[in-house]
Amino acid sequence: MVGSLALGPATSPAADFDLTYVRLDGSRCGEPLASCWTVPFERVLQVRKFSSFRGKRSFAGLWWSCTTDDHVGFESWLERDHVMALDFDPAVVGFSSQPFRLSWQEAGKTRSHTPDYFARLSDGTGVVVDVRADDRIERQDMEAFAATARACESVGWQFRRVGALDAVRAANLRWLAGYRHPRCLHARRAADLQRVFRDPVPLLDGVGRVGDPIAVLPTLFHLLWRHVLETDLDSSPLAASSMVWCHGGDRT
Repeated sequence: MVGSLALGPATSPAADFDLTYVRLDGSRCGEPLASCWTVPFERVLQVRKFSSFRGKRSFAGLWWSCTTDDHVGFESWLERDHVMALDFDPAVVGFSSQPFRLSWQEAGKTRSHTPDYFARLSDGTGVVVDVRADDRIERQDMEAFAATARACESVGWQFRRVGALDAVRAANLRWLAGYRHPRCLHARRAADLQRVFRDPVPLLDGVGRVGDPIAVLPTLFHLLWRHVLETDLDSSPLAASSMVWCHGGDRT
């Protein structure tokens, strides 16, 4: 998963926190965290709707996830990038937007916070994600993130506050994401590509060994998105000379 910053002091009891969430049938539930933390929050409806109005500075939308075969909401381009990163992460098996509203008592007042995402990992653990640019975190945000981190720690979830993705990685993921749909997969070409890239080969050289690049490249990019093939997505933009290899193979 993308880089993150964990916040919060020692664990507070799960009983100190309440959750409000919406089941897939539309029913709204409110329970103590201690009694509902096993709910599959990767499969719930948004606990609140995204606002939309003239002059709004952020852009809300829906991302089709190949992980869940469903749409996941985002409320800004920054959130869109992190939805994309969650969808690309092979450790993530499901995730949802605005999964619940967390409430707690602080200084005699009720505080609440709605995290941006809940992700379920392949080992069964949960990850709560808040997306906020580093230069847009106010004191009240820090307090909410710290409380959310304590709540997560109390039930064994991870908490991550994430900012902007690395620019090169984000650009590469955006490109590959355009080929994430299964319609880009051609079975015979996929088998040929895995044979050609058994050892590291420059991207376009390997594609040319399989056939017309116009026909073969969509399958190559799909296999890179699905981690069947691998390349370095962090050092430089994808190019004809990028080295590509099979997942688990020798990169040298």
